[in-house]
Order: sequence, then structure tokens, then C-alpha cells
Amino acid sequence: MKSCVLLAVAGFASGALGQTASLSIVASQTIVDSSVSTSITLAVYGDADLGTHIASARFGLSATGGAGVVDGIALGAVASWGVLGEEDLGDGGDGNHNGIHLGQIIFSPFIPPDPASALGSGPVLLANFTVSIAAGSFGVIDWALVGLHDGINPTLETFAAHPATEGNFYPFEPDFGSASVQVIPAPSGMALLGLGGLVAGRRRR
Repeated sequence: MKSCVLLAVAGFASGALGQTASLSIVASQTIVDSSVSTSITLAVYGDADLGTHIASARFGLSATGGAGVVDGIALGAVASWGVLGEEDLGDGGDGNHNGIHLGQIIFSPFIPPDPASALGSGPVLLANFTVSIAAGSFGVIDWALVGLHDGINPTLETFAAHPATEGNFYPFEPDFGSASVQVIPAPSGMALLGLGGLVAGRRRR
């Protein structure tokens, strides 16, 4: 299995006591017109304050309110540096995703970390998920990132490439982000916009 290969080259993982990490999720749209079948993208990012690069990540998506609204969810593009360790656990139904693994082989100085995985300039893109929305559906879907716990692999692992800590790997159980998406059929959406304009007009008077 690819994840076993990654573990074999990871070496000793030092603890990350007192340090923080996070996984965040950003929806391409927060209000969706479902008058026709459409789709949105959920982008997942990782960040940490210890280490210089993200070495690996593993997480799933938990959805509330997706029944009858989400037709399917699929893993889209994974960060180029993480495809070697990619494992897609598949659609969990109703907007849930069973999880993914991604990672890179780092064996410094012979195999350095990919520059695209570098921390320090903001959160690093890990993967995109494509969500299909059912035509004419309505509701609010709340997504939350969740860890995949097997007692072996951390949810997020970083690598230190600077001289003082060269070669150290740091495992994290990060803070998990969430995102909310409102699905509205076009007629209802127009009615809401009209109501908003009426209220604004009354305020101006």
C-alpha cells in the first residue's frame, strides 16, 4: 500500500507539543441556484506553525443536510506533491466523503520536499472535491472536516527542512474547519432578492 511506503521513509516523528495545525475548507459558492443540476467545489487547505512543508494528510468530510440535495461527491484534483501517496476512500453518500490519504516521499537531502508543499505563506492547498447538487433541491448543507484515526498515521504531518531541525517529522491532530452552503431553486432565490430590495427601499424612506 502507498501509505506504507510513506511511513517507511518518514523516519522518527517528533511530537508537536504546544504547536498548532489546522485543516480548513472553502466552498466555491455559499449560495447555489439549483434550478438546474449544478456542482460546486470544496477546497481543503492545511497549515501548521511547526515544520517547513506538509508531508502528508488524511481526512474525511462529514455532511449534515445533504440528503436529497447532494447527488454525489467525488475527489477532484489532489495537490501535485501529494499524488504519490494518494488513496481515495470514496463517496459516503448524502455529501459525506469517506476520506483521502495524500503525501510525498521525503528523504532529505536526496529527495527534498516539493516546494508547492511549503508552509509560511498561508494555508497549503491539499485537495478539491466536486459536489453534484440535485436539480430543484433546496436546503442548507453543513460540511465539517474529520480525522481518520487508525492509531498509526497522523491526520497531518509536517517536515522540517531548515538546518536546525533538518529531517524532523511532526505529527498533528489539527483543528478542523467547516463550511456551509445554502441551496435555493431560482424562483425562491428571486423571491428572497425581491424581499431584500423591498426592505432596503423601506429603510431608505
